[in-house]
Amino acid sequence: MDRSELETMRKSFNTVKRRSDSIKNSPSTLRLKKRVSEIKKESIENNEHYLKQAIESFKRNDIEVRIAETCDDALKFIDELLLECGASAVAKAKSNTLGEIDLKAHLADKNIEVVETDLGDRILQLKKTDNKPVHPTGPASHLNVSSIKDIVNESLDSNVDAVPREIMEEVKADVLNRIKNANVGISGANAIASEEGSCVMVHNEGNISLVSLKDLHIIVAGIDKIVPTLEDAISIVKLETIFATGNFVTSYMNVISGPSKTADIEKKLLKNMYGAERVVVILLDNGRSEATAECMYCIGCGNCIVHCPVYNAVGNEFGFNNYLGGRGVAMSKFIGDDEACYESGLYMCTLCGLCTLNCPVSIPTNEILEKMRQYSAEKGFYPKAHGKIRDNVSKNNSPY
Repeated sequence: MDRSELETMRKSFNTVKRRSDSIKNSPSTLRLKKRVSEIKKESIENNEHYLKQAIESFKRNDIEVRIAETCDDALKFIDELLLECGASAVAKAKSNTLGEIDLKAHLADKNIEVVETDLGDRILQLKKTDNKPVHPTGPASHLNVSSIKDIVNESLDSNVDAVPREIMEEVKADVLNRIKNANVGISGANAIASEEGSCVMVHNEGNISLVSLKDLHIIVAGIDKIVPTLEDAISIVKLETIFATGNFVTSYMNVISGPSKTADIEKKLLKNMYGAERVVVILLDNGRSEATAECMYCIGCGNCIVHCPVYNAVGNEFGFNNYLGGRGVAMSKFIGDDEACYESGLYMCTLCGLCTLNCPVSIPTNEILEKMRQYSAEKGFYPKAHGKIRDNVSKNNSPY
């Protein structure tokens, strides 16, 4: 990231801080934080039970379920589903999990067009290079309106001015045109209610509604997203919204509990009224079952990176894939390996703890990373300058 992008990102983050500061310490939010912490603790400690219950509930709701142990498993399931549909284009909603499995690159190799329907993600997609997101809910927060205008005009052969509404209308028209013949929509999920067999998704743009109306709706979510009940899932997405955007609630909250159906003609069940004829949920492990439990408490709000001094200094080079900042580094050990953890910025972290102080569920990311440094060093992944100091101390009783 260059200096101007970092400056724009910091301005965007300051806007989020101002908005959230007015409500994050309200009595209702404090009660919600306590409730969500309890929900996540219960869910992660008993994940195997709730996973089994979720699978049974999905099947009861006529939702197909696939269990993906690895990233490759998830991609294989998606390939099979797209082949069955004869899909040449896919309408995609924002999802860090789909970024984790690198879906777009995978499908591009198969000549299947993936169209981002979220405005920020679509702008980054049009950027083509150096287009990693900088925030889980505001992926293009580092790009100013002038830069975005240039990206859109160059990619879409348009001539819009540096006016946000003009840019939005141009991108929207292009997206709607590209997905009109797509018969597959694919998204993630913010939370999954195991008792009801429901996937909860939040958005402001209405794009997830478009995605969910395709003939086949594929939902890819980590097993850490599973919670006991729908009430629990709603609590989580409410808290995520407060800390991600500074608002009490988003414009839209979709609850997907099965394919589209009607029984209004002699109570005979008919599928595919307006929405999806098939809903398939792919539950992804990919290292989660082996991860440090506290890593799985994350609700995806991104408030940790908003307050992280390192992230504000260097941007998205601190983190792993779509998982940004210190928590992303911690996750990289489990969904990647020790080398990935080291390369993601394990030794960038100052261990200051501001991430934990500003995390709505108090994930001790700095403590997790401190322990990971010990494991990393034992595997031989550490800054070589540190190794030289260590050797000097051992030989000379001095770092010099």
